Amino acid sequence: MKKYILLFLTLLLSSAGLYAQSIYDIRNAIDFFESNKMQKGEYRRTLTANDIKGSPFLNDEFITGTIYTYQKVQFNDIPLRYNIYNDELEFETPDEQILAMATPEIVEKAVIGEHSFSYIPYQISKKMKRGFFILLEEGKVSLYARPVVLYQEPKEAAPYKDPEPAKFIQRPNEYYMRNGKDAATKVETKKDLVNFFPDHKEEIESFIKKNKVKPGKEDKLVLLAKYYNSL
Repeated sequence: MKKYILLFLTLLLSSAGLYAQSIYDIRNAIDFFESNKMQKGEYRRTLTANDIKGSPFLNDEFITGTIYTYQKVQFNDIPLRYNIYNDELEFETPDEQILAMATPEIVEKAVIGEHSFSYIPYQISKKMKRGFFILLEEGKVSLYARPVVLYQEPKEAAPYKDPEPAKFIQRPNEYYMRNGKDAATKVETKKDLVNFFPDHKEEIESFIKKNKVKPGKEDKLVLLAKYYNSL
């Protein structure tokens, strides 16, 4: 009898897994291009930067990825890359046009290689914005990385100095935490970390001290988020 019960539970769980996968209406890249055109009209071209040193991209090359929308549609096999400077998700069409996604607000998740991106609200300088973030840990509290690229204007020649071309400069990632569906907030100090977890303040303070958690240390921040989500 136990054998039959175990077999039934196994089949039940397998069926549940298949049902969970079928929640999304799976479509291909061509449908993605067409559906976005219908929703938002014409795409706008991205910034061309052939005369600028450095790179505005997380990865220069396009990587075949998947987009999951809030409308529960899954688009597979789309050549994607993330433009950090423009904060845009770019894609390459079958006729090799490089375009920026015109409807980022539909993106629940975009998986590009080893990175999973979310388009979420965040607060900075007391202003509310929306943008793409790399998801590092998801749960009651979610942790995100925000890549940063700065643009430096070209510099003219000066005494004892050669001219310098314009260039993109990659800076260390910034890190944000998000409580549920609230806007994500930037983690800048240890005080920010402690204040983010008021319901377990003592445990968090002890964990931060014991594990030497610092705002700029990604691996330590992931440990902290995982710890809190386990409480």
